[in-house]
Parts: sequence; C-alpha cells; structure tokens
Amino acid sequence: MKIFDLSKPLGQWLVLIFLAFIWGSSFILMKRGLIAYSHDEVATLRLVISFICFLPLIFKNLKKVNKKDLKYFFLVGLFGNGIPAFLFTKAETGISSSLAGMLNSLVPLFTILLGVVVFKIATNKIKLIGVFIGLIGAITLLSSNGLNFKNDEFGYGAYVVLATICYAISVNTIKKYLQDVSAIIVSSFAFLFIGPPLVIYLFTTNFVSTTVNDPLAYNSLFYISILSIFGTALSLVLFNVLVKHTTAVFASTVTYLIPIFAIFWGVIDGETIHFIQIFGIFIILIGIYFVNKFK
Repeated sequence: MKIFDLSKPLGQWLVLIFLAFIWGSSFILMKRGLIAYSHDEVATLRLVISFICFLPLIFKNLKKVNKKDLKYFFLVGLFGNGIPAFLFTKAETGISSSLAGMLNSLVPLFTILLGVVVFKIATNKIKLIGVFIGLIGAITLLSSNGLNFKNDEFGYGAYVVLATICYAISVNTIKKYLQDVSAIIVSSFAFLFIGPPLVIYLFTTNFVSTTVNDPLAYNSLFYISILSIFGTALSLVLFNVLVKHTTAVFASTVTYLIPIFAIFWGVIDGETIHFIQIFGIFIILIGIYFVNKFK
C-alpha cells in the first residue's frame, strides 16, 4: 500500500476515488453480463470467480484466523457480498445501470443509522448533517432520471435499497468486530462461506448451455470476469483497508462518488446528462466534505 499512504488525508481520498471509479463501472459491467446470462447467473458467476481469486489467500492465511471471528466473516460474506450481488443484478433487469448507481448512494445513511441504533457506534451531529446533505444530492440525481413510483421502476429500485442496507451491516461489522484483522483476511475469508455453495448452485443454472450456445456469452463472461477481479476481489481488499484507517461512514461515502462514474459510463453508452445531475453531484460532494472534515 505504498502507493496510497492511508495515514494521510490525500491517500485516503485517492483510495476513495479509485474505489468509486471501480464500483461506478460495475453497473455497466453487470449490464453487459446480463446480455447473455440471467440475473442470478451473473451474480453467481461474479461471486464464484471472486472466490477462486481469493482461494490462494484463504489457504495461505488459514492458520492465522481466530475462530471467534468466523461468524463475523460469515456476516461480511453474506451481507457485504452475497445478497447484494443478487439484488443488484435483479434490479438491473428493470432499471438502468446509472439509476442503480445513484440509488447506491443510500449506503452512508444506513451506515449511520445502523451504526448508532444496532452497533452502538458513536457519531456526531455534523456527520449526520453531512450524510443527509449527501442523501439530498442522491435524491436530486434520482429525480433527474425521471423515477416514476407508479411503475415497476420503484419495485426494482427497492432491490438496490435492500442491497445498501446489507452493505451498511457489513461495513459496521468490519469496523466494530474486525478492526484488528487484516483486510486481506477479512475480504478472502468472507468468501469462504459463500463461495462453495455458489459453485454448486452455478451448475444447477443454465450457465453451461448458455456459454456453449449463445454467441454473445464469451463477451458477457469477459465483462463479468473484469467485474469479479477488479470490482469485487481487488476493490474489497482496498475498501476494508480504508474502513480500518478511517471510519465506517467515511469509507461508505465512496457511494456518493459512484454515481458520477455510473453516469459517465451511461453517457458513453448513449445516455444523456442534464444540468440537474451536475447540481446533484455538487450537493453530494458537499455532503462528503462535512462527513470527512469533522472527525
């Protein structure tokens, strides 16, 4: 981690922006994966490939793991990876990738709420103000995309909201119970519990026949692989390192920046961007400033 000195604010911000780019790109990659595969196949492939990437680290660190931490690894694996992966791919069968990225900005709000109410983690009013300012920016972005609560978009958007609650549970679990555990161990052993059953589940789907018979399958598989290696395996290690060196709330504010990159890829993919979206991003950045400025 010599490239990013996480003991200094500059290093923390560089990691935050880098993660935002990776995760902001994940929505368009999921969209590409869904061209050939079903939503559950995309989610399963993403997690299985990530699990395979983590296997060497799991074997290497097997003797370093404290048994008392296993239940927390399970929670991180389930709520930080497993459930959200399926919720997001399901959501993107009914809403755009950019809208999914925008809704993802709810994570810091749920991180604060669950941190205070469930995990008994102390915070302050200034951080709460920052989170709500960021939330207003996220709502502005969401509104600019023309969300109509009378159609199915609301229902599919609810999948993303549920995913953000799951992420908040995972972030707070890492911060409260796994603070002294290596980020690499946390990231890899979280997959120890969800990886094996998902490998079995993958072969109960139409994955094999789709890969063999669909001419677009290899392109989709390529995008899913990028999503798995960079958007899941590598980014999880970086994110868990960031949580340990900062706060759960600051680390989760990466989701405020994610819509910027999600919209960018949306534009590249043929979508248009409006002034109100730029205004929403500006509000989000103000929220991040308040969350990070006052410790």
